[in-house]
Amino acid sequence: MTPAQIGGGFYRRRVKRWIDLALILLAAPFVLPLVLLLALLVRSDGGPAFYTQDRVGRGGKIFRLYKLRSMVTDADARLAAHLAADPAMRAEWAESQKLKNDPRITAVGRFLRKTSLDELPQLWNVFKGDMSLVGPRPMMPQQRPLYPGRAYYRMRPGLTGPWQVSDRNAGSFAGRAEYDTEYHRSMSFLRDFTILVLTFWVVLRGTGY
Repeated sequence: MTPAQIGGGFYRRRVKRWIDLALILLAAPFVLPLVLLLALLVRSDGGPAFYTQDRVGRGGKIFRLYKLRSMVTDADARLAAHLAADPAMRAEWAESQKLKNDPRITAVGRFLRKTSLDELPQLWNVFKGDMSLVGPRPMMPQQRPLYPGRAYYRMRPGLTGPWQVSDRNAGSFAGRAEYDTEYHRSMSFLRDFTILVLTFWVVLRGTGY
């Protein structure tokens, strides 16, 4: 069966999930020791190694997303204080739901984000079925009113996706809906394979967020 034939509904319903599980099992012997090593580095500041956060999954279901901690332990309180004190920063956050020069990120965290290694624990989310290797970027529950599309809710969020490899560091949060709608329409084995290859290139360039 060619990549072009592994498309449509059968790929969405079955093959995509099978590929996710197969790739995770193949990568596990290499990824697990790396995650343990990175966890020790993160804990060097006395805080926890991992960070969990509620995210919106397929059908609007809420799940717990796992990451290596890249921020200070009181990140939420610091964000509120910075946004209250800096109108420009507040406007940037309202537009894109992120900060280019985020003061909450630790020294180790900057390396993890630059290389996207902080995302590795999300392979557990993929294994559990909360996420897929490729899909829309998982959003937080409070971001739902800012998101204008519907395609997101018909798919599992992805460890990587079209937004990450196309326009990772620019554009509005609402603009992601266009990428998600296009991906939902064109989802196929070849499309996912292309995104995974492009993701490796993004990571090698160190343009991760």
